[in-house]
Amino acid sequence: MRVPLSWLREYVDLPATETGRDVQAKLISAGLEVETVEHLGADLKGPLVVGQVLTIEELEGFKKPIRFCTVDVGQANGTGEPQEIVCGARNFSVGDKVVVVLPGATLPGGFSISARKTYGKVSHGMICSSDELGMGDDGTHGIIVLPPETEVGKDAVELLELVDEVLDIAVTANRGDCLSIRGVARETAIAYGLPLRDPALLDVPGPNAFGYPVKVSDPAGCDRFTARTVTGLSPDARSPIWLQRRLQKVGMRPISLAVDVTNYVMMELGQPLHAYDRHQVQGTIGVRRAQEGEKIVTLDGVERKLHAEDLVITDDRGPVGLAGVMGGADTEIADHDPAEEGAAATTDVIIEAAHFDQVSVARTARRHKLSSEASRRFERGVDPQAASAAAQRTVDLLVLLAGGTAEAGVTEVIAPSAPHTITLAADHPDKVAGVTYGRETVVRRLQEVGCDVYGQDELIVTVPSWRPDLTDPNDLAEEVIRLEGYENLPSTLPRPPAGRGLTGRQRLHRRIGRALAGAGYVEALNYPFVSEQVFDQLGLEADDPARRVVKLVNPLSDEEPALRTSLLPGLLAALRRNDGRGSHDLALFETGLVFQPRDAARVAANLPVDRRPSPDDIAALNAALPDQPRHVAVVLAGAREQAGWWGKGRPADWADAVEAARTVAREAGAELGIRKGQYGPWHPGRCAELTVTVDGAERVVGHAGELHPRVLKTLGLPARACAMELDLDVLERVGDTVPQAPSISTFPVATQDVALVVDAYVPAADVEAALREGAGELLESIRLFDVYENAEQLGEGRKSLAYALRFRADDRTLTVDEASAAREAAVALATDRTGAVLRG
Repeated sequence: MRVPLSWLREYVDLPATETGRDVQAKLISAGLEVETVEHLGADLKGPLVVGQVLTIEELEGFKKPIRFCTVDVGQANGTGEPQEIVCGARNFSVGDKVVVVLPGATLPGGFSISARKTYGKVSHGMICSSDELGMGDDGTHGIIVLPPETEVGKDAVELLELVDEVLDIAVTANRGDCLSIRGVARETAIAYGLPLRDPALLDVPGPNAFGYPVKVSDPAGCDRFTARTVTGLSPDARSPIWLQRRLQKVGMRPISLAVDVTNYVMMELGQPLHAYDRHQVQGTIGVRRAQEGEKIVTLDGVERKLHAEDLVITDDRGPVGLAGVMGGADTEIADHDPAEEGAAATTDVIIEAAHFDQVSVARTARRHKLSSEASRRFERGVDPQAASAAAQRTVDLLVLLAGGTAEAGVTEVIAPSAPHTITLAADHPDKVAGVTYGRETVVRRLQEVGCDVYGQDELIVTVPSWRPDLTDPNDLAEEVIRLEGYENLPSTLPRPPAGRGLTGRQRLHRRIGRALAGAGYVEALNYPFVSEQVFDQLGLEADDPARRVVKLVNPLSDEEPALRTSLLPGLLAALRRNDGRGSHDLALFETGLVFQPRDAARVAANLPVDRRPSPDDIAALNAALPDQPRHVAVVLAGAREQAGWWGKGRPADWADAVEAARTVAREAGAELGIRKGQYGPWHPGRCAELTVTVDGAERVVGHAGELHPRVLKTLGLPARACAMELDLDVLERVGDTVPQAPSISTFPVATQDVALVVDAYVPAADVEAALREGAGELLESIRLFDVYENAEQLGEGRKSLAYALRFRADDRTLTVDEASAAREAAVALATDRTGAVLRG
């Protein structure tokens, strides 16, 4: 919200010495986020005056139209002689009043003006446009043409209010009242301890039977609708300079008098308004929900298909506006354009000032992707009591500026409602802040906000209509605290109980992060939001549990409305982004929560904030949340080992992804089973299924390997990219995190190698498991060091697996016979289970 300081001073008598920076500091202390203070005209120096065009000579022979003008600037040039100026604009004529900057002046941006020769003539100054003066867009894209009654030679800096300070306030979602000069003026008055001249305190006539007919069919969506009619508007009336400048300063473009007045009142009072061309409205104005399939062309010229939940304004033809969002083109105010034959300007208007349900407006604006100044205010809460005052203010301005006549008819349709009251203990703000304010301070601050307060130890507080965000005692406590100054709250460090430190789960997650970082991986933290489309891109089956997602009611982006069920989408997006920026050798990891919906959906209760929730409260809250297991995932692409003078490098492959899983399992103290698998995004021939034993049953906890070429192409990933993902919570459950000291034996090791020939389809993991079990307790380690396939030597469909077996006893040196016996037992069991035979 942009707030000109000159406009603010109309409602609060600020000291003349107060600058925009001073007001900024006061408002920040009161809890408003004033981002910047813009100094308009800070580097502008005169002379800048009003001139009248006397003659225009068209210069020929140039690539673009050029005009040589003489302009009467009165005595501003010291001689009274006409000023000769070269100008390329064409939107002015002889006799027009324009803004002239004379030699010696400086325009915004440090542009100095001097007499100079151009296009064969000497130009003594410049005829100015609004952009050149830093005024903003006035809709003409040309020279400023002033009203005919403007005095020649008058100081244009003062006339156009070019010097001012504008506060830019970032209004939070709960402070819709501050999206108006009235609301900011109220906060300023409180901050300075000064009285407020409320612009909404107007004499408003009561409703009568002569007003324009209105029918509200949905009082829940529209609890107040005020309609006023003004007739006989002058077709030639234009918005005065002061009104145009105020709109420009708050960031709006002047359009036409009727529209400018409604925008002006909206910025002044915070009440959105809409003006209808009375001759274009047919029959009774209605407010109802749209019928499915109805259409409307809004003021931006777009035809929109309406939804059954959209609240619309109608006449006898159907919808003529999206309530609280944007009006329809059918009843648009028409401006007078002399160049357009047959175009009749609007002379009679109906003014709408209504109060719409903020949730309904927000959903309609989001559904149609149509955010407007009106919808911004309705979404955040508009004062319903201001509607009649805003309508009256609009009528008064149209009568004053356009010579219109206010009809006696006043329409007000109001749904019955009672003011909102809150019971508040007088010492409640003291307890929340840890500061003793006292009852008098609490009552005074709440009254400054606009509340009516009664009672002694227990206060009955009636909330003002312009603060719909005040709903419970803690909101009132916050008002007292912020007005007394957040900076006055004492800083108290919490006292944590001694001896607690990190939990076992936290220590495990940190160890895993350090281990993966030590293995060359870089941690990448990603947003937990995904699009359901990504599951198709990952090649998941239609019935895959990972497709069941938790959807957000109010997502940050409509393209990603769901919470992730896997870490891979975010990591693969980070991989693609970094690869596209020239980093081709990548190894990324992430540990984080994934979200799995429960079978029975529950609604979480609002927990109290004035005390610690009970264990039952916390348990009920957790039961309403989705399951949130913690996963770990890695992705790799490019070189795993770089080439150099030491030798050739090595590209990352599926084995590196499997080794990352082993690294995680070692840190968790879990025994990880690895076997051939096939799932979703992984290459069916290069995918490992990762398992652990839970309560005597084998459970799949993740997958690792090379990604499918189809997935790589769909996601735009580098070739041969690999990935791994594991369920950390299950690993923590089955793991033994007690540190195990290494066993160092003083007896020598006995090494036995064995090469077994098996069918090509037999997994090496099955052969290794049989060898391990058959070798017994003397086996210290087993390692697969060679895989060999040769149809001529081994036969078709056969392969050779060579293992190194290490045997050792804790209490003696093994004999050759003992080591050989263990080896033979291992081979025998492998032969029995897998059909293996000794090679050679």
